[in-house]
Amino acid sequence: MTKSAEKPAIALSGIMRRFGDRKILDDITLNVNRGELFGLLGPSGSGKTTLIKLVTGIDRADGGQVELFGEPMPQLKMLQTFGYMAQSDALYQELTGKENMAFYGSLYGLSGKALASRIQSAAALVNLTDHLDKPANAYSGGMKRRLSLAIALLHEPQLLVLDEPTVGIDPVLRQAIWNELRALTQQGVTIIVTTHVMDEAEKCDRLALIRDGKLIALDTPEAIIRHAGVHTIEEAFIALGSRKEEQA
Repeated sequence: MTKSAEKPAIALSGIMRRFGDRKILDDITLNVNRGELFGLLGPSGSGKTTLIKLVTGIDRADGGQVELFGEPMPQLKMLQTFGYMAQSDALYQELTGKENMAFYGSLYGLSGKALASRIQSAAALVNLTDHLDKPANAYSGGMKRRLSLAIALLHEPQLLVLDEPTVGIDPVLRQAIWNELRALTQQGVTIIVTTHVMDEAEKCDRLALIRDGKLIALDTPEAIIRHAGVHTIEEAFIALGSRKEEQA
């Protein structure tokens, strides 16, 4: 299959999700291309986390279709294709950083020298090498986020799904992580990031702006700003959200 004929990394069509009588996601249709750094931007409660749970098969849509690398989701065999970093750190507090990484690495089928090598590489990426022998309960909040990111990278996934990845991380390391995310896309890794930080959103190749479960814009950051007739993503989000409310 030629590159132009490849199916997108993620294809969402008419996605609906309800909790009781409340619509969490309302008719979301979008594609994420392979090797793209794609951002989901929206305030807390807008549906971003629910959307990525559908992409990864953690949750199931009430309507519409989710495909990951051409395969319908949820599907158990697709677990190896992605790395997922949730908003809440799923760490064993009494284990060291290295032991946490070894445990999760074993779940991905890594062992022996391959596992040891990946632990060192992923830890170096997030600047945790000197802290691997400390228990996770001795880590700061930012260090725990970095460990969670290292775990998501362990098995060199085709898709990296990061839910608010830089919360609690200092600005210098945050910049370094974003530089590394960009480098990963150059190697063909697809990355989807949820954020409500406007300067991070502007680093993405394309953005989906979500408000109250609805897709209000989908384009490059520059095109969204231009279409809204404003100067920043934050102003665009406010302006486009107001227009949607007027049309409703």
